[in-house]
Order: sequence, then C-alpha cells, then structure tokens
Amino acid sequence: MPEGDTVFLTARRLNAALAGHRLRRAELRHPRWVTHDLAGRTVLAVRSVGKHLFTQFDAGLSLHSHLRMDGSWHLYRPADRWRGAAHDVRAVLATDERVAVGFRLHDLELLATNDEQRLVGHLGPDLLDPTWSETHQTEALRRLTADPATEIGLALLDQRVMAGVGNLYKSEVCFLLGVSPWSPVGELPDPARAVTLARTLLLRNADRPEQSTTGELGRGRQHWVYLRGRQPCRRCGTRIRTGEQGDIGYARSSYYCPRCQPGPVPP
Repeated sequence: MPEGDTVFLTARRLNAALAGHRLRRAELRHPRWVTHDLAGRTVLAVRSVGKHLFTQFDAGLSLHSHLRMDGSWHLYRPADRWRGAAHDVRAVLATDERVAVGFRLHDLELLATNDEQRLVGHLGPDLLDPTWSETHQTEALRRLTADPATEIGLALLDQRVMAGVGNLYKSEVCFLLGVSPWSPVGELPDPARAVTLARTLLLRNADRPEQSTTGELGRGRQHWVYLRGRQPCRRCGTRIRTGEQGDIGYARSSYYCPRCQPGPVPP
C-alpha cells in the first residue's frame, strides 16, 4: 500500500494540474457513480488526508479516492497515450491542458465537501498536515501510548493513531528507534521520538517519488532494513531478518536487525 508521502505527492501534482480549471470531460467508471457527470465543474483543489485523496469541485462537491494496494493516478497531456490497461481505469478528469486518469481505484465516492470528515474523521493526526503543530504531536503521542501492550509495529501502522505510515516507514522507524517491531509500546524509552521520526521521514520524501530513510538515493542504499531481508545490516553487519506481524489475513512483513533491534521476535 502506498505510504502517506506517495499520496501527498499525488495530491500535490493533481492539484497543480487541475486546480482552477474547468473539466471538459469527466468519467467515473464505477457502478455507483457511472451516471454522475462532472463535466463543466471547476476543480478547486486536490488534497490528501493520510492515505485518502479528495478532489474538490465547485458547488460543494468532492470526489474521494483511495489507492489501496495498487491504485494510482496518472497525469497526461490530451494527446498522450495512457500507460495502463483501459479496463483498469476508474476515473477520468480532463481539462483543456491535462488529463488525470485514475487506475484501480477500489474506493471511489462522490460526497458533499462538508461531509469529508465522515470518511477521515476516525484517523489520527495526519503526519503531513501542513498545519502540523504541537497539538497534533501531543494527540499522536496520546493515541500511540493509549494501549501500552500494543506492538510498536502495529501501532505505527494503525491509521487511527497517526495517518500516513505504511510498512516501509514502520520498519525504518523501528530500526532507528533501536527496538523490535514486536516490542510493546509501553517499553519504549521515548515514545514521542517515534512520532517525530515518522513525521521527519515522511516529510523528507514528500516532494519526490524516491523514498530514502538513509539520506542516500543510490540504488540499494535508500533503506536501513526495508526489503533487505538476508542482507547485512548497514550498521553492524548482522543479517537482516523478516517476520510476519499482525492477524492472519492482514499480516504484514517486518524487517529488522536482531542485533540493533533487541526485543521479542516471532518464532
């Protein structure tokens, strides 16, 4: 599933291409919304909230989309050939100069802009919220530490705690904290640092498609442990290990260094 920075960058690019322009063509290829014609409406803004996207139109209407595991939005010029299968297209929003095409958008909903909170009101503070403040930090920390027995890896992935962290940043934050992803939140010496690290890493990559947590962009050098199973730890040389975390059917892979990240691990 795309991380919060990927969704943030998608919203930023869509906003730059569409905001302030009138739609000359609009298609929603979804059984529930296929009869709704947005052509003629003006796009006011495109924004992200965690991993959710909202395209806002005049007359108080919004289009909500979620990329889930494999969804994406592409931008083209009107004469460009689309890079994707036609049967995967779920939305087309076209102005005179740009065409936004949504592929494999499993979640798509038209709703009143004033009702957007109905879909995201349950989320924790958005780590890439432009208005982030000490209040957001305090609330994220409160939610993170609400259940001391929760494994830190699962708490970081819980969008109700703070919105934006996916499997990549979960693994990298745990490594930088020096704790096993299976360690209880209550055993963290400084849980506030988990919030700060998560936001710092997302911010670092919010303006580019490449995601680096090490500060390097060279191929194979971007991450500390993520997707580096069986490779040597960059700090100590110990072989990186992997293990599943979460309930059956929803388990995600965790990457960790058994030496740099002491604590409980799966069998």
